[in-house]
Amino acid sequence: MAEVNWKKAIQPLLKKYKSKKHPLDYQNFYQLVVMVVLAAQDSDRHINKVVPPFFEAFPDMAALAKADEETLHTYLRGVRNFANKTRWLLAMANAIQHDHNLPTTLEALTALPGIGRKSAYVILREMGLPAEGIVVDLHVVRETP
Repeated sequence: MAEVNWKKAIQPLLKKYKSKKHPLDYQNFYQLVVMVVLAAQDSDRHINKVVPPFFEAFPDMAALAKADEETLHTYLRGVRNFANKTRWLLAMANAIQHDHNLPTTLEALTALPGIGRKSAYVILREMGLPAEGIVVDLHVVRETP
């Protein structure tokens, strides 16, 4: 079997997708992290519709850390698995406290409640941080044999 030159083989994919914007409509690191947690098992389109009032009420990690579960439920009730996601966001906000404390490594991101490896890879990629993996989900089956 011939050895594959991966650097060359991946060029068509990079050309096609490198500048493609992520479907979550976030404005900053804090919003990206929150939206990635909320989007798990839900659609990006739905999360984009749900979050504007949420971010108006909780514009940063400090504001979110002061919230309680019931208040968050009023904003997130339509999100799939909202009760768990609410607890995860509150635990994350209480641990981080301020936006400048948001973690920037795979290990630190995956230590946060509600963030697994796939979510961490998305966050790292979107923030232009060093890649530590490739984001792949169920939909890749549609594109590959």
